[in-house]
Amino acid sequence: MDTECSESCNLPENVVVPEDIPTDPSLATDLIVNAETQIDSGPVSHGINHEEGGWPKTIDVDDMESTSRYRKKVQKDVCYQHTVMEIATVTEHHVKQNKGGICSLSKFDEAKRVVTKDMSSSVVSARTINVFRDPNKEKRAATSLSWHPLDDHKLAVAYSYLEFQRAPKNMSFDSYIWNTENSSKPEMTLNPVSPLICLEFNPKDIHILVGGSYNGQIGYWDTRSGSKPVQMSAAKHSHRDPVYKVIWLQSKICTEAFSASTDGQVKLWDIRKMSEPNKELVLDPSRKGDCNSALGAVSMEFENTMAKFLVGTEQGVVVSCSRKLDTPNDPIVCTYHGHRGPVYALQRNPFFPKNFLTVADCTARIWSEDISETSIMSTKNHKTYLLDGCWSPVRPSVFFTVKMDGTLDVWDLLFKQKDPTLSFKVCDEALYSIRIQNNNHLVCCGSQLGTVKLLRMSPSLFRLGKDEKALVSEMFERETRRGKVLESQYRERNQMKHSCSKEDDGGEGDMDELLACAEMEFFQALEFEKKTEDDKQDKRKTMREETAK
Repeated sequence: MDTECSESCNLPENVVVPEDIPTDPSLATDLIVNAETQIDSGPVSHGINHEEGGWPKTIDVDDMESTSRYRKKVQKDVCYQHTVMEIATVTEHHVKQNKGGICSLSKFDEAKRVVTKDMSSSVVSARTINVFRDPNKEKRAATSLSWHPLDDHKLAVAYSYLEFQRAPKNMSFDSYIWNTENSSKPEMTLNPVSPLICLEFNPKDIHILVGGSYNGQIGYWDTRSGSKPVQMSAAKHSHRDPVYKVIWLQSKICTEAFSASTDGQVKLWDIRKMSEPNKELVLDPSRKGDCNSALGAVSMEFENTMAKFLVGTEQGVVVSCSRKLDTPNDPIVCTYHGHRGPVYALQRNPFFPKNFLTVADCTARIWSEDISETSIMSTKNHKTYLLDGCWSPVRPSVFFTVKMDGTLDVWDLLFKQKDPTLSFKVCDEALYSIRIQNNNHLVCCGSQLGTVKLLRMSPSLFRLGKDEKALVSEMFERETRRGKVLESQYRERNQMKHSCSKEDDGGEGDMDELLACAEMEFFQALEFEKKTEDDKQDKRKTMREETAK
């Protein structure tokens, strides 16, 4: 094999590939004879005529610069690396079978290891590196996670018993700050007056944390002042239901925080004066401010560069609100409908804030602020509920979700949209929370039994692709345009429907016909899927029978 061919296989320079391997007549008795081949006189040497081929028509084979440039381009392709690995595995198998063959097998293995090392950066994987367990006898769910803004080894975890009616009498109210290098004992204990459901580090003052309690109160802690809260909100001005989300309002001094509760209210607090909130908003979709008609809030998203913040509700509706709660016009801007259960997670894309992720019922959806009728993208319907999710802080196409069956799913929209790129079984109980650290490829997941598992993800999930931003932007814009067309058609159809007389008997007939067509298409799709699956099973059965023969 010539030098040019060696380079095209991406082999190290120190690997010597011989051009000719002479046969060893003494090993003729060890040869395995094929049933279709008769060997009467021992091993026979055969020659192979090799001609240059496989180059594109635009490449001049005799031009060394042109071929070298094309070869380097091919070697950077991920498909090329996978192909080399497949060929290497088959070749290694045959080399090992040939007892009188190449004596430099170790060098071949070395070349394979080089290719494997190059591929390792593109492999998607996860592994558990540490586990933190609730130190109390009565286990509680890890409902909220928050990384320290500067110290990569500190993680705040809020613990609460979500089945409140069945909570044991001796249940602890404590939450903890852990050091990721020491899983045996928490670094600090926080003693609230009621179990904390949410807890967040202050992004500016690293010693301050704010938390929301089951009894509706808001409090903040200073780690320099001990385990007790520095201030708590007054009971009469607090929420009437558990506080499921708190978010810091980023500013120069960063002393204000939003809180959201299932009592249907969003409140803005200043930790310098916690006696009562500065502003309040009732999530009444009728915009009358009626607490009895308000939607219960379970998640919230605030982006400092945007004029609006988002609230996810128990009813599956996302409410977009003006960040200035006392605006002359109504602070509720619009609503987004698409889920059938509580919106447990809500987050804007870090690179494209107009697009946001929601996690509820059995799906995760991606929305555009410009379209309120439907989401622009959606995952498949899972067999179990999704309980939390978030975007990758470094890659615009990647997001993470956790499910009730204890599985962590990693999604890469540029790779595939209906199935996760990676599904990792974290534990056997439900996962209630997830949080990602920016610096060290670390992901932590909190479970129903208070176990927090620290996972290290593969570097490829945290490496921004060369054209990834442009591709994701184009994808979101394309899907937004498609959504606008569908939204326009939907509105036109509704206008036509309302313009028709209610006494028109044909209306009911048309609706019955539409339902019949939809039902027929549904069953046709089921039959097609069933036939496809049957064909696959028949092919597998045929292959197994041929292999057995």
